[in-house]
Amino acid sequence: MIEAGSPAPLGATFDGEGTNFALFSEHAEAVELCLFDGQDHEVTRIGLPERTGNVWHGYLWGCQPGQRYGYRVHGPWDPAAGRFFNPDKLLLDPYARELSGPLKWAPEVFGFDRDGSDGRMRRNSADSAPFMPKGVVHGAGGAPGTRRPVPWAETILYETHVRGYTMRHPAVPEPDRGSFRGLRNREVLDYLKALGITTVELMPVQAFVDEHFLVERGLSNFWGYNTLGFFAPEPRYLRGGSLSEFREMTDAIHEAGLEVVLDVVYNHTAEGDRLGPTLSFRGIDNPSYYRPTAEDPGEYVNDTGCGNTLNADHPQVRRLILDSLRYWTTEMGVDGFRFDLATVLGRGAEGFDRQHPFFLELQQDPVLSDIKLIAEPWDVGSDGYQLGGFPPGWAEWNDRYRDAVRRAWRGDKGGLEGFAAGLLGSAEIFEAEGRKPWASVNYVASHDGFTAQDLVSYEVRSNEANGEGNRDGHEHNYSCNYGVEGPTDNAGIRAVRRRQRLNLLASVLLSQGTPMLLAGDEFGNSQGGNNNAYAQDNETGWLDWSGLAGDPDFQAQVRALIRLRNTVALLRQGDHLHGHATNPDGWRDVEWLGADGERLKEAAWGDAQALSVLLCDTREGRFGEDEVQAAAVLLNVSESEVELVLPRVADTGTWHCVFASHEGERPGWTEGRAVRLDERSCACFLFAEAPPG
Repeated sequence: MIEAGSPAPLGATFDGEGTNFALFSEHAEAVELCLFDGQDHEVTRIGLPERTGNVWHGYLWGCQPGQRYGYRVHGPWDPAAGRFFNPDKLLLDPYARELSGPLKWAPEVFGFDRDGSDGRMRRNSADSAPFMPKGVVHGAGGAPGTRRPVPWAETILYETHVRGYTMRHPAVPEPDRGSFRGLRNREVLDYLKALGITTVELMPVQAFVDEHFLVERGLSNFWGYNTLGFFAPEPRYLRGGSLSEFREMTDAIHEAGLEVVLDVVYNHTAEGDRLGPTLSFRGIDNPSYYRPTAEDPGEYVNDTGCGNTLNADHPQVRRLILDSLRYWTTEMGVDGFRFDLATVLGRGAEGFDRQHPFFLELQQDPVLSDIKLIAEPWDVGSDGYQLGGFPPGWAEWNDRYRDAVRRAWRGDKGGLEGFAAGLLGSAEIFEAEGRKPWASVNYVASHDGFTAQDLVSYEVRSNEANGEGNRDGHEHNYSCNYGVEGPTDNAGIRAVRRRQRLNLLASVLLSQGTPMLLAGDEFGNSQGGNNNAYAQDNETGWLDWSGLAGDPDFQAQVRALIRLRNTVALLRQGDHLHGHATNPDGWRDVEWLGADGERLKEAAWGDAQALSVLLCDTREGRFGEDEVQAAAVLLNVSESEVELVLPRVADTGTWHCVFASHEGERPGWTEGRAVRLDERSCACFLFAEAPPG
């Protein structure tokens, strides 16, 4: 028996005796709740008896956790007006906490007749229920473990993929590979902890769909940027079928002293353009959930390049996103979010606005205002590139930093000049409104593009396996193969590539801002030149852990760099540096030095291929022998050995080399003499009375 129930909360809420169902639809005329048995047969349809405002709701006595369900929503079929109501299509609850079964691509999942000869969008009357995933009623979950937020200035991000990271990991048992269980494996967590990173950034884990065109090619969506359910974890990452597996993973990561950040996709959904399937939002209330074009209410704005754009101007869409974020934070133990194509969330009718209601509501939320928020600050819409345009409290992926570092180490003319601002946290981009260096997420490689190994091995993308004629993926990668395209046995080329990989990662870890490493770059993982491995759920997309054994010294050097950053505060300062403060000996908090040890003149920047950046502690008073008074990062992007002079910056102390990217003995410093720096290499020196421990 169904009763009126309550309009809040949205979704299916079990209270111990029954379940309250509540669904938003502003334009519907009626809503039916459909229940399914364990064999996926529809056993009953029940009309939701009440509408409060724009929420349809009902309370079903005796409805227990585990019950499979979906909705059929009645209303006008008027494609020209953007109304796609079709009760023959089973619709997934946007608030479903768990999904049962995959989407099966079939003509029945489309709301219109795709075979219409006259070109009109005729309503498809075939039942889609046998081909649709179902929502599952879920009971109350336990509270996640204690979170220990890492301050932004101390954060080191590590981007990885639940499946790709564990599928070939030798310590993960076969049944756990590719799952949340695999990522909580003790040896996996011990490795991450020993590496020194602070925050694991997971590529999408919210339930997603393999696009129709990929299935037709015999491929699948590996990355997961095609979300269907914003509350449900991706079923293929669950092994025992229990949502607790995700929370057990986050609890284990927290126990290891690390954070969890999720990559989330609130800019579009898996329903695609107007010719796509009717799975949820389109059939529930298309005019509310999606942004239509001004000319045609039945056509979608495509600021995402994925066929549709969620309408964050609508209060219910913002409520959906905020409710989802709050759920993953409070019930699933997540510490922050990286927002894919985040410009969409701040885009209104007049374009992007950092005062958009979504940002304001997020800032005022008592839960979400205190977590890590990271933007991919662009979309493909008009004026979609918004690097530096997000409000205070946000960090942003800095692709200008990425490209500047790549070009500098490739030896491009003026490359060091382009990299210089990024080395100090890109103040010209982020300092407005008091934003700190940590707002710049610095990286040279991410899931989207070449790995670090491929950056130094390929000059042309090799994406043929994606089935798009090698037209997909970035065309301009600022990469270099150093003489041979792809793998080589040439020892000289291999040595150059190894050093350049270390130079790239050292640049990230020795720069002001928030460093981000791509998983596997610390041991030379390659994707065979594929710079868009979104559909490669195979050995191309999975990490090859054999690289760790092949060159363990490389990973040890990366660990040492991370440890250096963690222990030397000068390398991760909380404020932007402008050379305004000076130490007692007259050296400014930041100095750019030429090869002669003198301040680099502005006219020399364009041709500079070797220089040093000097960071001085400007506090008054005598330093103890274990305190670092200054740090210097030495860069030589030329193909020749150079000499760089490091000046004495205090009355007592000396320079000690703590890192060098070339193989062999570290360069030394004797007062009055220059440091010899090998070709294509970098080094870090610390000024202290005694060698740093």
